[in-house]
Amino acid sequence: MRQVQSPIAVLCVLLTVAPWTYAQQSPQLETERPHWYSRFTIPYEPRTVPPVNVSNSGRLDSLLRAGKLYLSLSDAIALALENNLDIEVLRYEFSLANTDLARAKAGASIVGIPTGVTSGIPTGVGGTLGAANAGLAAGPVATYFANGVSFDPVATGVINWAHNTTPQQNTVTTGTTALVSTNKVANFSISQGFMTGGTATLSYNNFNQAQNAPFNAFEPATVSNLDLAINQPLLQGFGRALTNRTIRIAGNNLKAADLVFKQQVINTVANVVQLYWNLVYFNGDVEVKKKALALAEKLYDDNKKQVEIGTLAPIEIIRAEAQVASSQQALVQSQTNVLQQETVLKSALSRNGLASPAIAEASVVPTDPIRIPEVEAIEPIQDLISMALDNRPEVAQSRIQIDNAKIALTGTRNQMLPSLNLVADVRNSALAGSQNELPIPPGSPLRRQIADPFFVGGYGDVLRQLFGRNFPTYSAGMQLNIPLRNRTAQANMITAELNLRQNELFVQRMINQIRVDVQNGLILVQQARAQYQSAVKARVLAEQTLDAEQKKLAVGASTPFLVIQAQRDLATAAGTEVQAQAAYVLARNQLDFATGMVLDTNHVEIDEAKTGRVSKAPNPLPGINGNR
Repeated sequence: MRQVQSPIAVLCVLLTVAPWTYAQQSPQLETERPHWYSRFTIPYEPRTVPPVNVSNSGRLDSLLRAGKLYLSLSDAIALALENNLDIEVLRYEFSLANTDLARAKAGASIVGIPTGVTSGIPTGVGGTLGAANAGLAAGPVATYFANGVSFDPVATGVINWAHNTTPQQNTVTTGTTALVSTNKVANFSISQGFMTGGTATLSYNNFNQAQNAPFNAFEPATVSNLDLAINQPLLQGFGRALTNRTIRIAGNNLKAADLVFKQQVINTVANVVQLYWNLVYFNGDVEVKKKALALAEKLYDDNKKQVEIGTLAPIEIIRAEAQVASSQQALVQSQTNVLQQETVLKSALSRNGLASPAIAEASVVPTDPIRIPEVEAIEPIQDLISMALDNRPEVAQSRIQIDNAKIALTGTRNQMLPSLNLVADVRNSALAGSQNELPIPPGSPLRRQIADPFFVGGYGDVLRQLFGRNFPTYSAGMQLNIPLRNRTAQANMITAELNLRQNELFVQRMINQIRVDVQNGLILVQQARAQYQSAVKARVLAEQTLDAEQKKLAVGASTPFLVIQAQRDLATAAGTEVQAQAAYVLARNQLDFATGMVLDTNHVEIDEAKTGRVSKAPNPLPGINGNR
């Protein structure tokens, strides 16, 4: 008998323990206390995802006082980071990317990650933010197919029992007219894929048969074999560059998930800033309309007194009263705008919308006024464009998509090669059984063969023969498959390269658009500042004009009609000034978005956005605890 061969034994042992060596850990979405058996059961247990949280953070309630929600811009942004549902949805992006990576490490196909983001928050009656609403274009979710190699070992077992009765036409060899067989099968195997593209299968097969055949040497008999089969591609399907491409793509998608989430945070913060300043503008517009109404009412009272004493025609009362009604109508419209904007803003900063009566009924009091700097900082346009290309996350994310396409292209290129596989098989066989003691039919010319004592025995003798390698079998060879025209692979390769070139052009188009966004944003800031300065001058002149007309009216040198006209001009000029203030801060916000500086300008930490917990305490409420 031959000695046990150490190399083949070591290889068998390594393949047997492969489940613990190569198995990938599945991602844990919810931590559970492990049991002693968890090591064996955890691959087959589902990972539960915690239910969604629709409760608001405590910051929202802390800013409520006496039916009013006192809100600074920083608090509004913090509430959005903690409660906004668009950001909350994108927090699942990281878990999706991690599960895709686990799928890739197992050798399965990956589905990619969603790359589309929403504009964050409806802009309501204040208009749209322009470029800030564009965000990342919702691209297709690419599916990268598996390599055909499973890196997770697969264990297979077959146990079967069968009882067969077969009538025999020829009784010379079997010695019976009805052959009764009892078969027992116990086969086990384990398969493992490797980064080289090859696969190995270790099989342990057992077949036990008992028959009523008197001429069999053994009754019953056990036949076993221990087989190691290896299949290694040498051309198509070979190499780490091919087999780990989905792992590299999934790793890139983890980086892309960060960028997609950052883009969503940028969109949301930019829109919250816009909603906040629009609310400030609407409140300022209400104050302008209230002053216009007060002036109209004062003129009405003055005209009424003069008509009573006979120094003014009664028609002037009607004119003044019409101006009062017009001012009241304008005030109601401005107050409606405030209520609508408050509703949109509160819904954007809450997880459950306006479900809470306290939040739904609270009026929002913005505590930050619009401040326009005396001097505008001058930055060269090329510096702003360079800043935008460095900071805009969609640029980096698009480049990752191109890198993924190049990685996937290796698989398409590999499919153009002929298929040449190295096939090897090493098998050890064994036979053991008991001497057949069934009686030979009388008169039969045949005699039963006496069993070789080497094979007489039980299952222990089977194992001795297997691991002693008494009956080894070897085979090795090549399998070649050459597609003579290969048109399908060529078409797939050309299509993949054309798609890659299109994606490269899409990135260039995005860069061109970013340059336009920065240029337009800078122009908007410059125009908004010029309009604000003009609006201030126009309002000062309107005040002076009204004051002059009122003095002239007092001495009879003017008419109520001219005073009313001057009041209208002042109301228009004051409203234009308030609107110009809002236009300036919104233009700055849009320029920040175009240059990718929204988070830096508003002091947003992306790590806090990921957790949904902002460390900065709420701003002190005005008029409380000595604060103004």
